[in-house]
Amino acid sequence: MSGDDEYVYDEASGEWIPAADAAAKADAADVVEVRDSVGNLLQDGDQVTLIKDLTVKGAGQTLKRGTLIKSIRLTGDAQEIDCKFDGIKGLVLRAEFVRKR
Repeated sequence: MSGDDEYVYDEASGEWIPAADAAAKADAADVVEVRDSVGNLLQDGDQVTLIKDLTVKGAGQTLKRGTLIKSIRLTGDAQEIDCKFDGIKGLVLRAEFVRKR
């Protein structure tokens, strides 16, 4: 151990680890994994397909099963994705109703 390195106690492992490693662990813990209905990992910009008919509240419209949604954005919530669709502003879908294409 050199005198310049900073170490912090990691309660999960019960060991002293470099501060840089602790910061990397904390950043990784903040990342939310969003998975579709079959367990595929979703990312910003993915295309998804609806797996069931969904009635859109406030729009008076129903999105049919098999509808392709392009260029999704993750919201930070493990179950919600932000989408754009013709004629519907601010569409937020639950990840359990979509499948990655």
